Amino acid sequence: MEKPFKIAISNGLMAPAIQVQSLEDLPAAMRELALHSPCPILVIVGGASRMSEADLARLRALFVKVLAPLAEELGASVVDGGTDAGVMQMMGQARAETAATFPLIGVTPVGKVALPDRISASKVTALEPNHTHFVLVPGSNWGDESPWLAHIASVLANGAPSVTVLVNGGEIAWKDVSENLKANRPLLAIAGSGRLADTLAGELRGEATDERARELVASGLVRAIDLTESFDSLTRSLNEMFFVRG
Repeated sequence: MEKPFKIAISNGLMAPAIQVQSLEDLPAAMRELALHSPCPILVIVGGASRMSEADLARLRALFVKVLAPLAEELGASVVDGGTDAGVMQMMGQARAETAATFPLIGVTPVGKVALPDRISASKVTALEPNHTHFVLVPGSNWGDESPWLAHIASVLANGAPSVTVLVNGGEIAWKDVSENLKANRPLLAIAGSGRLADTLAGELRGEATDERARELVASGLVRAIDLTESFDSLTRSLNEMFFVRG
């Protein structure tokens, strides 16, 4: 494991980052980044593809009115993929818009970002500028980070409550959801946001979807709530998942 360093983010500022090589490095890496543990953890996975403008506006409001304020109220840390796109961008923007102070940790494959003093061999991805910390994990493909993200959330939670929120989501989100369920982390799918979130919501309603969805829902850890529900209802659902287990 290397020592922490500063990494360029998309607005030209620098943020603390650390590169890890093994899952066993993670507790020490979190300490090196001065991230507090144990603490409640909110994991954000999924995307925002193929959504209407109206649904995107509603989704942005969900981050500003529900997710960021709840993380702040709980004294939680938030863990996501860290790039300047989709739900990760929305989470960062919501943190900034609400003037929140919670740690927002991006977990991304090292082969996908520009590192200081290194020439990248492939196209790199911009990091979201409102994230406070980054953990760079082995890999050069999206999805390589999935098991690491789930493990980092578990290390930081260290027995404290943690919840995954799934918005939309394509093939990589299947991996993210599976890894977080393996960690015994309850998941709230935002129904009406499309793709995987809607597939899981359909399975919960007893609709025929596919075998992968059935296996995920069979964990007993998956719930769904519609994007059109009131923000109070969404907040209540998340609070219940943080504090009512079993």
